[in-house]
Amino acid sequence: MKVINVKNAQEGGLVAFNLLKKELDKGAKTLGLATGSTPIPFYEELVSSDIDFSQLTSINLDEYVGLAPSNDQSYHYFMHKHLFDAKPFKDNFLPDGLAKDLEAETDHYNHIIDEHPIDFQILGIGRNGHIGFNEPGTSFDENTHVVDLEQSTIEANSRFFSSIDQVPKQALSMGIASILKSKMIVLMAYGKDKASAIKGMIEGPVTEEMPASILQKHDNVIVIVDDEAASELN
Repeated sequence: MKVINVKNAQEGGLVAFNLLKKELDKGAKTLGLATGSTPIPFYEELVSSDIDFSQLTSINLDEYVGLAPSNDQSYHYFMHKHLFDAKPFKDNFLPDGLAKDLEAETDHYNHIIDEHPIDFQILGIGRNGHIGFNEPGTSFDENTHVVDLEQSTIEANSRFFSSIDQVPKQALSMGIASILKSKMIVLMAYGKDKASAIKGMIEGPVTEEMPASILQKHDNVIVIVDDEAASELN
């Protein structure tokens, strides 16, 4: 695990973009993508670049259960707003949060990941150490699954909704085992509220109570952090 310190999220986005360019030059074809505020500067770099993504495939980490793609809080909507509308891909895969049979949808998504091995996976990290929507206690052996969101995650996401009652209580998420299949993982974290999770991920024991700690076992992980997020590291 390599740690890169940056001044701010904008510099972090540029660093991640340059890492991606190197992987594309090596033949990367499939990108694993994340939502939330953390990767937005990275997506801004992609949009402003002259890179043609029309022969590439994207696979997203997760989606809320119960939100239509047209809902402005769905991750479908987020990805089109921040990347896909400006940079069309050959294929974009996101979990279907409106699927009538959620278990069948998880099986379908696992098949997609197996058919399109992820070359370059972008991650953020939750305050409780979750990656994707894999909350503390999630088995490291889990593939794509239905997640009951923890109250802390619901509260953290409530800032995007008019009331906390509107925040979905479930999500479909790529599992930890699915994420670990990625050939390269780039995790970005900014701000003091991520410092404890970053310390646990990098310096703590590998435990399912800190889902991101399993990244210590992956042989190609780069962590991009600002000074505040790195402030508790030894």
